[in-house]
Amino acid sequence: MQKSPSIFNRVFATLIFFTRLPLWRICSPDKDSYERVVPFWPLAGWLTGMVMVLTFLLTSSMLPLGISVALTLVARLLLTGGLHEDGFADFCDGFGGGTSKNRTLEIMKDSHIGTYGVLGLVLYYLILWQTLTTLLATGITPWVMMVVDAFCKYLASTIVYFLPYARKESEAKSRIVYTRTSTSEKLLSLVLGVFPFIVVVMTTIVVAPASFNWHFSNTSLWLLVMLIPALLCGLLFRLMQRRINGYTGDCCGATFIMAELCAYICLVGVHM
Repeated sequence: MQKSPSIFNRVFATLIFFTRLPLWRICSPDKDSYERVVPFWPLAGWLTGMVMVLTFLLTSSMLPLGISVALTLVARLLLTGGLHEDGFADFCDGFGGGTSKNRTLEIMKDSHIGTYGVLGLVLYYLILWQTLTTLLATGITPWVMMVVDAFCKYLASTIVYFLPYARKESEAKSRIVYTRTSTSEKLLSLVLGVFPFIVVVMTTIVVAPASFNWHFSNTSLWLLVMLIPALLCGLLFRLMQRRINGYTGDCCGATFIMAELCAYICLVGVHM
């Protein structure tokens, strides 16, 4: 009986896959570790979100807000290598130009970007930059970026709970097909996804309510901010099931991108 990979290896596999950091020099996880990384996706959000926050805090003291936000987005892009953006562009091309399951999967596997992919990325960054600039101008804590990143990576990870993989394993771009998670792993993933939210709330209320303009006067509004991206993911999963009878790695990236954008738009709505 094959021994299950350790949590240590699975965490390192998660961070190696989602970032460009040379962590493979410290640990070289096996294929089984990569196949069982789904519960730890939110941890990657902790890291990428923290890099965004620190970049913003460093640059906002010296540069105009709009430039600081742009550099914050560049920092995450450099850290991840555009992993999610690549998946989102392929998703836009496939679902925009495909008329059947096979054609959609064929387009998504093509490494060249098409018209739908270009339009999707341009609109994504325009809206993301504007929503972040608007939010941070209100004085909201920059740590909201870590909260959203971790939570939306959790939402994206749930795709494997509801959908099968749409290709054969031999046809997967990364040659990795994620293993379905146990109940305890689902709970762990949820905790990792919402933990930054809880920490920021407690910090705001208990430690420094005056310096963090988080506006928790109406709890129901904040629950709505978390619920609407979750509902969007449900609609996306339904679309994927109907079009390609499952998910691909590109679908995971697209789910994160659209859930993140939805969360920030909802946050702007709450603050305006």
